[in-house]
Amino acid sequence: MKEMGSRAWDKIIQPRSGWFDVHPLELWKYRDLIGLFVWRDFVSTYKQTILGPLWFLIQPLLTTTVFTIIFGSMAKLPTDGLPPFLFYLSGVIAWKYFADCLINTSNTFVNNAHIFGKVYFPRLTVPVSVVISNLIAFGIQFLLFIAFFAYFWDSGAIITLKPAALLLIPVFILQMAALGLGFGIIVSSMTTRYRDLSHLVSFGVQLWMYVTPVVYPASLLPEKWRILLFLNPMAPVIEAFRYAFLGTGTINLQHWLLSLVTTCCVVLVGIVLFSRVEKSFMDTV
Repeated sequence: MKEMGSRAWDKIIQPRSGWFDVHPLELWKYRDLIGLFVWRDFVSTYKQTILGPLWFLIQPLLTTTVFTIIFGSMAKLPTDGLPPFLFYLSGVIAWKYFADCLINTSNTFVNNAHIFGKVYFPRLTVPVSVVISNLIAFGIQFLLFIAFFAYFWDSGAIITLKPAALLLIPVFILQMAALGLGFGIIVSSMTTRYRDLSHLVSFGVQLWMYVTPVVYPASLLPEKWRILLFLNPMAPVIEAFRYAFLGTGTINLQHWLLSLVTTCCVVLVGIVLFSRVEKSFMDTV
């Protein structure tokens, strides 16, 4: 800090008030810290493992293989005429990004209490860094999907790219990140008082996946149940992601706009709760 007198302070830390006390510019000022957190999360995930970063590829491959055997070969669920492996892989990598963002941000206060209690920095930098580090993992898995896409395309599979929808892929990815961040910080705000929630998150996300068209197409459901399916904000995103690359999916602009509005509301509620809890969470953690 600068000397007192004629010179002003570089930084004034004062109590915060108000329901929405978040300053995006402050997050930008701490972008170097976010970068350090991103590196920490990315490196520590598979540190001291034999296969290391290869797990980023092994996990979706194993999951997709299991889904192909159980839901494709045994249950014989339709895949809208697509190769089952490619159908399931597209759903798995999209869902995994959302799920990882939600699960990994749901313990923000509990897992970082030792840091939060020692030094000041915007607490929201931690969940934001988690979303970015998971985005790197998603990028690696997305390249895996592109490789299999090229293989099946070359093999003569009926795949139809939708250029207009492809332009919206960054929006879909941003929406998945925002949903995961929003729900994650809502849960993290509540786990400061109710630790039981941390044990239910992973289980709840698994159940959520089965009410999302990850292992089955939305077209499998009757029209009356399909409306309920798209009340799930992740359902239109998964369907739109498949539609852009594979040319199949039940796409409805109204459903996606509803999902987008829900995403904005979830993020807003999450930030409000997070900003309220961060002021007193050290007393309850």
